[in-house]
Amino acid sequence: MAFGAYDQTRPWAKAIKQAVLTKKMPPWNAEAAPGQFQNDPSLTPQEIGKLVAWADAGAPAGDPKDAPPPLKFADGWSIDQPDQIFDVPTPFQVPATGTLEYTYVIVPTGFTQDRWITQAEVRPGNRAIVHHANVYIREPGSMWLREYPMGKLFIPDERGVRGATGGSSSAGASIREQVIAGYAPGRPAKQVPEGYAMLIPAGSDLVFQLHYTTNGTATTDVTRIGFVYAKQTPLKRVIRVQASNAGFAIPPGAADYPVAGSASLGVESELLNVYPHMHLRGKSMTLSAVYPTGEHEEFVRVPRYDFNWQLVYSLTKPRILPKGTVLKADATFDNSATNRTNPNPKATVRWGDQSWDEMMVGFFDLAIPVGTDPAKVLPGQ
Repeated sequence: MAFGAYDQTRPWAKAIKQAVLTKKMPPWNAEAAPGQFQNDPSLTPQEIGKLVAWADAGAPAGDPKDAPPPLKFADGWSIDQPDQIFDVPTPFQVPATGTLEYTYVIVPTGFTQDRWITQAEVRPGNRAIVHHANVYIREPGSMWLREYPMGKLFIPDERGVRGATGGSSSAGASIREQVIAGYAPGRPAKQVPEGYAMLIPAGSDLVFQLHYTTNGTATTDVTRIGFVYAKQTPLKRVIRVQASNAGFAIPPGAADYPVAGSASLGVESELLNVYPHMHLRGKSMTLSAVYPTGEHEEFVRVPRYDFNWQLVYSLTKPRILPKGTVLKADATFDNSATNRTNPNPKATVRWGDQSWDEMMVGFFDLAIPVGTDPAKVLPGQ
């Protein structure tokens, strides 16, 4: 539905009333105090009251003279004009039907010097069939996916179910193979705070991870990523780490099955944002930390997880995490028949790439000094 003009909006007045009263819209799944997150779009009670009163009054039109200027939407890149763009070199042929595994392609950067990135955006060529896309940095010394050729689409042998804890949706990537940006419907582009940046070392490759969903029509896609480079050497480097667990087996019919993961920090870091990730049976997740003093701090609690709105929660006030801090992800899953999104309540569910499998990952975006080796951030992984 479109809300660009009164005539477009008025037919949806009752639905708007219901959506704001139940807080289904705007999408925001966290239980949090106002101001805790800088990207919280929640309406105030006064704003909700105005919308409800408008709907109850028959959704009358206002005076056109009082209307705000029309909104301007991004045409093309939502970041600043990229300094450089990398395309997937071969169009992906998406069939009309069937299940598609995660597909990868390795693209060399050709960088002869380190590049610091302040903005990055992944743009699908065909949004109708791109479920999600992630782009990783493969540093020169990394052996990740070295057995596969450059520039050609492939499906890694390591995929689907992974039995070890700390499982990854990136087919064996480690902390030296960082996600620099990703696309999922509704997720904004990656931008870091002023004075911070993400590093792509000289000689690195980009690894595109592509997940497509068929929709009855055979088509093609060429996904790309654009980078905006830092104008000067940053104060801190931004990386993403995770607390996860891939060793679970959710029993058939279990309505509140707990799964927990943790990771211990080897260096002092600054926490910028957090991002819980599960699939269709995900019920709740809390991301928190236990400090070396024994104090426990909760960063985000999502009591009603919604796979359709996978949100990144950006802290208004970043937290300093001392060396020895344990990052925690505590989740529950609903594999019962009462879960209306459950693909199969009779199945035992394990880690896997597809949406009818499950994942349990808490992502944490950290800022570290530019000279810090990322491998020292999570020395146990």
